[in-house]
Amino acid sequence: MFLTTDDDNLGENVTEALQEGWRTWTGFSMALAIAVGIAIGIAIVVAIILSLVGRRMPWAHDLHQRLAWPFRTTILIISIFVATIALPGDDLRTGVQHVLGISLIASSAWLLAQVFLFFVDSGTKRYKLTESESFSARKARTQLQIIRRLVVAVIVIFALGAILMTFDQVRAVGASVLASAGVASIVAGLAAQSILGNLFAGVQLAFSEAIRVGDVVVVQGEWGKIREITLSYVVLEVWDQRTLVLPCTYFTTTPFENWTKLGKALLGTVYFDLDWRVDVDAMRKELDRVLAETDLWDGVGSGVVVTDAVGGLLQVRIMVSAADSDKMWSLRCLVREKLAVWVRNEFPEALPLQRVRMDDQRAVSAPTPAGELNARDGSGPGAALPGEKQG
Repeated sequence: MFLTTDDDNLGENVTEALQEGWRTWTGFSMALAIAVGIAIGIAIVVAIILSLVGRRMPWAHDLHQRLAWPFRTTILIISIFVATIALPGDDLRTGVQHVLGISLIASSAWLLAQVFLFFVDSGTKRYKLTESESFSARKARTQLQIIRRLVVAVIVIFALGAILMTFDQVRAVGASVLASAGVASIVAGLAAQSILGNLFAGVQLAFSEAIRVGDVVVVQGEWGKIREITLSYVVLEVWDQRTLVLPCTYFTTTPFENWTKLGKALLGTVYFDLDWRVDVDAMRKELDRVLAETDLWDGVGSGVVVTDAVGGLLQVRIMVSAADSDKMWSLRCLVREKLAVWVRNEFPEALPLQRVRMDDQRAVSAPTPAGELNARDGSGPGAALPGEKQG
């Protein structure tokens, strides 16, 4: 028994002596060179394999371009971390390993995020934002954008948490915070109410399909297209090339118009206030002629109806259809212009008129003596009745 104990102690002493003998700057330099050489060899082999596969499969080439630097950085940090075993000095070795551990967490998060983004972007390429894309494509593109940002944010948060937990002081603070988790959660919830509200609103917009990337909407009186949906805001490109940025909570709490929610084809209206003498049938024929000469009309529907008759005018509503919102806007402008010219040239009597009654204000404001009035207009006791001659 004692012999066994002595043998164990001897083995431990030999191991410690070998380690202490190895832990020199020379030994560290040799270990570092070997480890870095192995890392470089692994990186070269992986690059060659992906390049060969990329000749037949384009995704492998894209994967190599996306993961080249994150993978090389992670492999290099791991190799240096292994080589620090031979670093002399316990304090120096512990400090260097701590720094390398933090770097390894950051590079691993970078590598993991790039792997995830590669798969998401590969799926997004299938749904390019074009005028003829389907609803399913816009839906998938919107959801992938939100998931992309959400997962990256989660990876970054976990990486920061892991880095902070490598410090003893932070772990002690974390234990005390967990002891008072109830109060901390209330305070954090109140402080981050608006941030969390926008975060959940962004996720809600992505999966409720209230709006999608590429939808045409009218917000705050502005007509535009949804270009980007993030976890906190929505980017709207207005028709005059301005950019309107709104929080996600706006679209979950405020009514707005979505012109492409159920389809891109739209019905548009043009209103005219005309005199009662307008020839509605002739106006219908003129509308048919205008629509037949333009490619903006999709041929689905058109019509001319009188919708109101008040104030001495007829309200004529012209309805047209178009394949999308851009064509609809141009078609409405064209119809409005052509029919206005037609009414002015062909039916000027149909132009809106205002009939005004003129009264003699002098007769009302200044009373005239009876004698002067009788002498001027022939009224009075001696005046002749209508149809009679004065004697």
